[in-house]
Amino acid sequence: MRLQFLGAAGIVTGSCFLLDTKNSRLMIECGMYQGQREIREHNYGNFSVPPRSVDHVLLTHAHIDHSGLIPKLVKHGFNGSIYTTPPTFELCEVLLPDSGYIQEMEVERKNRKNRRAGKSPIEPIYSVDDAYKSLSYFKTIGYDEIIEITPDISARFVDAGHILGSAMIELWVKENGSQVKLVFTGDMGNLDRPLVKNPSVIAEADYLIMESTYGDELHSQEVNEIELLHDVIWETYKKGGNLVIPAFAVERTQDLLYHLYLLMEGKRMPPMSIFIDSPLATAATAIFWKNREFFDREATDIVNRGENPIQMPGMKFTRSADESKSLNKIDRAIIISASGMCEAGRIRHHLKYNLWRPESTVLFVGYQADGSLGRQILDGAKSVRIFGDEIAVKADIRCIDGYSAHADQAGLVSWVKKFDKPPKEVFLVHGEPEALSALAVLLRNKLGLNVTVPELLQAVELLPEGLEVEPEEMLKAAYTSVVEKMQKLLASGVEQKDIDEILCRLSELDKAVDRGIREQI
Repeated sequence: MRLQFLGAAGIVTGSCFLLDTKNSRLMIECGMYQGQREIREHNYGNFSVPPRSVDHVLLTHAHIDHSGLIPKLVKHGFNGSIYTTPPTFELCEVLLPDSGYIQEMEVERKNRKNRRAGKSPIEPIYSVDDAYKSLSYFKTIGYDEIIEITPDISARFVDAGHILGSAMIELWVKENGSQVKLVFTGDMGNLDRPLVKNPSVIAEADYLIMESTYGDELHSQEVNEIELLHDVIWETYKKGGNLVIPAFAVERTQDLLYHLYLLMEGKRMPPMSIFIDSPLATAATAIFWKNREFFDREATDIVNRGENPIQMPGMKFTRSADESKSLNKIDRAIIISASGMCEAGRIRHHLKYNLWRPESTVLFVGYQADGSLGRQILDGAKSVRIFGDEIAVKADIRCIDGYSAHADQAGLVSWVKKFDKPPKEVFLVHGEPEALSALAVLLRNKLGLNVTVPELLQAVELLPEGLEVEPEEMLKAAYTSVVEKMQKLLASGVEQKDIDEILCRLSELDKAVDRGIREQI
């Protein structure tokens, strides 16, 4: 079988992996690229394979850098099933249409400029309608349930402890009389996080595809995020300004609400109004409450007392644009808004009206990708450009690393050490180069593992333990497999560009067979 890294290779976003077996083609994740403009440009190109050729998609969790191109995949011909957990599906029901709306608004803005410049209009990556259409392809799987994806592939989703509904995926693939097990971690959670449970332990795998977001960092063991949050809140209150918190609508916002609840319960809050200014975060918070059976023990104890730990008296969810704009006229308020990296959404308006004010504070509680507006501010930019205006950075900039929903280097290594049977090979993905390199060295030197840091579009051939295949036999099997897939594509109807790709692939195979060498297809 063949595994190809179509995204999140050498970078943190755009997770997407393609698994080709003798009879099936699976896509694990279908994420959107975020961050710098040259990285985001990947979202506009064609998929590396015809979407019609993909039999099924398996999704670890709802974050857009893992799910955000699913509507595009469906728009361009995918007609299989998308497997994920029930909470992930419910979150995708609000996240994907919201992403479609952002695409439409962004294109509308660009097309106004194009018209003035005499350029041709462009189309959004996908629309709100495309996003809603893609939801009909989802099928849900409960945690720890083994299901048959195809006659030769079984899957199990286990709790990843990252966000509500997040999962690691175990795949058992039968091929040529042998079985290979792959594990995709998705994003792995940090230990003892609010609301969610700790990541599940997995006993064994032949091949491990593991995230590395914090592969070169250690979360401070001395960080008590509740106490730090308490200090920043009082500091801002005494200055008389607003505390603006860019927060991902899913998980980070709910973590903050949980800690604000604990501070209020302990009567440790100043008289500051709390606003959740994100329709997406509002919807996500309702989904969290609906799925409270997935909460960890501490949060469940609060629920059993008849209280809601993510919604407290006096907290306000702003819904309309007018309500959001009215926040520009207030002081001594806590404003939690999306997006977490400040790349889109209402948070950019709040930054525009607060960054230049010394009495205000901007508090970062999540990862800021290289090139994002959030990273620019966090890295000490003296001014930033927002909606075409140059905004001076005069507010206090604070960061609480303890809110990370990702395992750090020690957490990742500790999790791998719990395998009863270590993997034959570990593929490190979803990390920036420094994080990938540092974690690779540690896993090799400390645990003696074989580690690969794949490049974008790199493909590898995966074999069962101890199975040796002659190059000629592999070529023959690969050729037969590709021919069968191409015939299936032709029968389902393909566009001319897809046919051209088919002919190109077959031509490459013919050359490989003629030369009698082993090549990846």
